[in-house]
Amino acid sequence: MLQQLKPSDFPNQWEYEAWQRRNLKLLEAGLLLHPLLPLDKTDTAAQQLRQIIRGALEKPLETGKNNESMQALRSIALSLACRTFDGSVSETSHWADGFPLNLRIYQMLLEACFDVNDETSVIEEVDEVLELVKKTWVVLGMNQMLHDLCFLWILFNRYVVTGQVESDLLFAANNLLMEVEKDAKAMTDPDYSKIISSTLGTILGWAEKRLLAYHNYFHSDNTETMECVVSMVVLSAKIMVEDISHEYHRTRKEIDLARERVDNYIRSSLRVAFIMEKLKSSKRSSKNQQNQFPFLSILAQGVSTLAFSEKAIFSPLLKRWHPLAAGVAVATLHSCYGNELKQFVSGIGDLTPDILQVLRAADKLEKDLVQIAVENSVDSEDGGKSIIREMPPYEAESVISNLVKSWITTRLDRLKEWVDRNLQQEVWDPQTNKENFAPSAVEVLRIVDEALEAFFLLPISMHAVLLPDLTTGIDRCILHYISKAKSGCGSQSTFVPSMPVLTRCSTHSKFVGVFKRKEKFQIAQGRKSQVGTTNSNGSLGISQLCCRINTLQHFRIELDVLAKRATSHVRNSESAHLHNIADGMGKAFELSTTACVEGIKQLCEITAYKIVFYDLSHVLWDGLYVGEVSSSRIEPFLQELEQYLEVISLTVHYRVRTRVITEVMKASFDGLLLVLLAGGPPRAFHLQDYETIADDFKSLCDLFWSNGDGLPADLIQKFSTTVSAILPLFH
Repeated sequence: MLQQLKPSDFPNQWEYEAWQRRNLKLLEAGLLLHPLLPLDKTDTAAQQLRQIIRGALEKPLETGKNNESMQALRSIALSLACRTFDGSVSETSHWADGFPLNLRIYQMLLEACFDVNDETSVIEEVDEVLELVKKTWVVLGMNQMLHDLCFLWILFNRYVVTGQVESDLLFAANNLLMEVEKDAKAMTDPDYSKIISSTLGTILGWAEKRLLAYHNYFHSDNTETMECVVSMVVLSAKIMVEDISHEYHRTRKEIDLARERVDNYIRSSLRVAFIMEKLKSSKRSSKNQQNQFPFLSILAQGVSTLAFSEKAIFSPLLKRWHPLAAGVAVATLHSCYGNELKQFVSGIGDLTPDILQVLRAADKLEKDLVQIAVENSVDSEDGGKSIIREMPPYEAESVISNLVKSWITTRLDRLKEWVDRNLQQEVWDPQTNKENFAPSAVEVLRIVDEALEAFFLLPISMHAVLLPDLTTGIDRCILHYISKAKSGCGSQSTFVPSMPVLTRCSTHSKFVGVFKRKEKFQIAQGRKSQVGTTNSNGSLGISQLCCRINTLQHFRIELDVLAKRATSHVRNSESAHLHNIADGMGKAFELSTTACVEGIKQLCEITAYKIVFYDLSHVLWDGLYVGEVSSSRIEPFLQELEQYLEVISLTVHYRVRTRVITEVMKASFDGLLLVLLAGGPPRAFHLQDYETIADDFKSLCDLFWSNGDGLPADLIQKFSTTVSAILPLFH
C-alpha cells in the first residue's frame, strides 16, 4: 500500500506524510508490539524493522520500486509476518491478528454501525455492515466470542460517552453480555480471559458507582435502566468471579453472589440517601424559626417517606436478586436513624415538648419500618427474623416513660413544697373567703389541677399507664395536708374533765369508756363564752375547727371532681383501648378521700366535745345542778350552746352541718350524763328533782329539734336513749 499511493494522490505533502506514518505505526503494532507469535529478543529482523520504522518516522520513506529501504522493509516485514509456531514456512501472513491489536482494529470497524450524524443511532444497513465486518475474522483472527465481547464494549461505551440518553444501547449491551456469559463458561484462552476481565472490570466500575448510590441516579421514571444496570453488574461479577476465577469454586461455593452484591448496593445507597435526607431536614428545620419542628422529628418523617418510596419503587425491582430487598433497606434506615437518636437521647435532661415530639416521631418511624420488614419477610425461610435482629428497638416508649416519671417526681416534689409552705402560713380563718374554708386548700388544689392538666397535655400515648404514678403521689401529698389539718386539735379525751375523787360510777360502769379520768387537765372556774375565738391556752377556737372541717369537705368534693376528670381524659386518650385502667380510676385519691371522711368525723367529735366540755364547762360541769337543782338549771347552758349552734350553722358546709350538730347533741347528752352520774360532791340529787331534770332534758332535746327545723326527731331519740334510761333512777 505504501507503494501504491503517491504524494500526488493527497491534497498536500503534509497529509501524505501523516498517512505514511499511520501505516508504519500500524505495521509496527502488528509485527513488533502485538505480534501473533512472541518475538525472540535476539531476532535481528525485528531490530532491523524497528530501525527502519524509526528512521521513516523522522524522515519520509522513499517508496520507489527500486528503493533499497523499501525493499528491505518488504523483506523484513514478510519474514516476521509469515512465522509459524512450529517453525515451518507459511503462505499466510499474520500482521494484523495479534492480540489486542486485532480487537482494536475490529472495534474501529464496528463503529461503522453508527450514524455519523446521530451518535446514539445505528444505521439502517447495520445487518449488512456486520456481515461485511465479519468477513475480516480470518484476517484479524476473530471469532463469535470475540465479536460478542467487542460489540458489547462498543454498545456500552457508546451509551456512556453520548450522555447515557439512549437506553436501548444499554439494553442491547446487556443482551450481548448474556451471550458473553455463555461463551465465558467454555473459554480457556488466557488472552480472552485478559480482555474479558479488562472489559467487564470497566463496566463494573461504572455501574457500581451508580448502584452504590442509586438514589442519586435512578427514580421512578428510569427503573428499567436501573434493572438493566443491576443485571449487567451481576452478570459481569458472576463471569469474573465464577467463570474466570477457579479459586472461587473452592472457597466461596455456597455464597449467593448476586444477593451479596445487591445487599451491599442497598445498604450503601440507603446510607447515602439518609445523609442527603439529613441535609434536607436540617434546611427545613431552620427555614421557619417561628413554627420550628425539632430536626429529628422532621428527619423521622423524611426517613419514613424514603422507606415507603424505596418499598414502592426499588424493592420490587431488586427483589429479583435479593428476596429481602425491602427488609435490608428499612434495616439500614433503622440503623442510621437509630445512631442519631442515640446521640439525642444521651443528651436529654428535662422533659420538653420537643423531646416528646422527637421520641414519638421515632416510635412512629420504627413501627413503619418494622411493618415494611415484616410484610417483606412473609415468604422468607426464617420469617424475617434475620432482618428483625438487625433492628434493635429504639425503646422510645421506655425513654418517654422514664422521662414522664421524672417529670411526675419533679411535680410531686414541687407540690409537697407548696403544701408545707401554705400550711406554715395557714391560720384557719373561715372569714378569708365566702366558702369558709382555708385559702391553703385553694392553692394546693390549684397546683394539683395544674399538674393533672399538664400531664394530659403531654403528647404521649401512655397516660393511662402512668397516671397512677401521678395520682398516688398527689394522694400522699394531700394525705400530708389532711394530717397537718387535724394535728394540734386534740381529741375527745382532751376536753373531758377529770373524774371527782368520789363518784357514783363503779369501775365496771358502762360509762367508764366515756368518762375517762384526766389527772393533768384542770377546768378553769367561771370561764366565759369564747365563741369563735382562740382560747388563751392556745387551743383552737370553734370557728377555726369549723374552717378545718370545711376544708376537708372541700377536698373531698374537689378530689371526686378531679378523679372524674382524670377518668374522662384517660378514656379519651390514645391508649384507652389498650388499657383497662379508666374503669379503675374511681379509686384515684382513695386514701385522701377516706382520710377526709375520717378527718371530718374526728374534727366533728372534737368540735362537739370542745364546745360542751371546754368552752361551756362553766355553765355545764361547773354550774349545772351545783348546789340546789332548782337554782342551777340547764337554761344558761342552752343559751350559750344555741350561740355555738348558730355559729356552726353559719360557718360549716351544708353537707356536714348536720353531722357537726349531731355530734354536739351527742356531746351534750354525754355531758348531762356526766353531771348526773359523776357530778361529785358539789351536787346532791333528791327524788323531787326528777321533774326538774326531766324538764331540762326535754329542753335540751327541743333545742336540737327546733320545732322541726333542726335535727330529725328519730335521730334525737336514737342518741338520747341512754339519758332516757338513766332518768328513772332519779324518780
